[in-house]
Amino acid sequence: MVIGAGFAGLTAARELSNRGYDVVVLEGRDRVGGRSLTCTVGGVPVDLGATFVGPTQDAVLALADELGCATVPTYCEGRNLIRWRGEVRPYSGTIPALGFAALVNVAWVRLRFALLVRRMPVRRPWTALDAYELDGMSLRQWLDSMRASDATVDLMTIMSRVTWGADPQDVSMLHAVRYVKAAGGLNRMLDVKRGAQQDRFLAGTQPIAQRIAEELGDRVVLDAAAYAIDYDEDGGATVSSAAGTVRAGAVVVAVAPQHRGSIAVTPELPEEHAGLPQRWPQGRLSKAYAVYDTPFWRADGYSGEALSDDGPVFITFDVSPGPDGPGVLLGFVDAGDFDALTPEQRRERALAGFAGIFGEPARNPVDYLDFCWGTEQFAPGGPTAAPPPGSWTTVGKALADPVGPLFWAGTETADEWTGFLDGAVCSGQRAAAEVAKYLGARD
Repeated sequence: MVIGAGFAGLTAARELSNRGYDVVVLEGRDRVGGRSLTCTVGGVPVDLGATFVGPTQDAVLALADELGCATVPTYCEGRNLIRWRGEVRPYSGTIPALGFAALVNVAWVRLRFALLVRRMPVRRPWTALDAYELDGMSLRQWLDSMRASDATVDLMTIMSRVTWGADPQDVSMLHAVRYVKAAGGLNRMLDVKRGAQQDRFLAGTQPIAQRIAEELGDRVVLDAAAYAIDYDEDGGATVSSAAGTVRAGAVVVAVAPQHRGSIAVTPELPEEHAGLPQRWPQGRLSKAYAVYDTPFWRADGYSGEALSDDGPVFITFDVSPGPDGPGVLLGFVDAGDFDALTPEQRRERALAGFAGIFGEPARNPVDYLDFCWGTEQFAPGGPTAAPPPGSWTTVGKALADPVGPLFWAGTETADEWTGFLDGAVCSGQRAAAEVAKYLGARD
């Protein structure tokens, strides 16, 4: 039994099915994919959720290749742009040139951060020598302790918002360090070339999930939100859902940690597991797409990649299908006030953000689409969890630690590429292996 038909749950189900086990997947939504959702805007497939993939993300790349889902490079030729303190200027590389003093401060903070990343035990972060110190402060508090300049704090705020959907003051420093370690370092996590944004899927990411669901057939049940699990500590569990009740030898719960709390579990879970949903909240991040006749920014030598210290759009990418058009800008949007606006107001605000970076032509697209994950009716929030200070050292062990016949999956439980598609696939593979071992020991 698997609860959740995102990448983690579907991967777990596929692995178990391939091992010869009977599997049922219960999904509360009316679709598969979880935080992956592909739609069309201006005739172009775009991802409203998970989008990019890059080097060392071997698990999801292998899965996609097996299912015939091709990747294409993310366009990044030319100069990047940054809107900073009311001015727009070009730059190259990962870090924009904001003056000598600012660059020195950014380099100092990055060096100190990298030293923490280097010695972080990613599989058991609560065992780090400075675990309680790091988990006792937020990323913002650590930045202040490093005497980070205003420019450095603002750049790290952009990174924090696009990574966790939360501001630096809301994220545990221990979590920030462990998360970056799981991605292979800041450069690999933030870069396009040789980084996590290097490629994207030609037809979008959701088709990967849809093809797994097609393989599994009627073993995937939609509109079947699970609301209760009754388990026997010696083995087996009964899952109650909107589609009925199912008895299983083991259950993989493949939902975000916060949403585990929506399932009543009997007997009561151990204290750390029971407290996890309250201590592991989802971030909030929105996305906006604007489609133009051509990628006009390329004619001026710009890559379409941009940063902004003035919202709501704070980072952009060029996801156009080709050089001749249409041109497609993807903007990550600070959920803040944006999500509460009407669709018309959101469109106006997002396009003003694009225009503030790329000029007035960006204000008049041929098509536009946005999506607010924090307002989604079922399992809201994204792109991943944003655990506050004190979370790892109190309940972190419960992320992936099985309880009897209950096993946990989801990108937040991964030790590599946590928060990414690859982490979700890896977690599904790990959970399937754990279930197979558990069931094999019972036979």
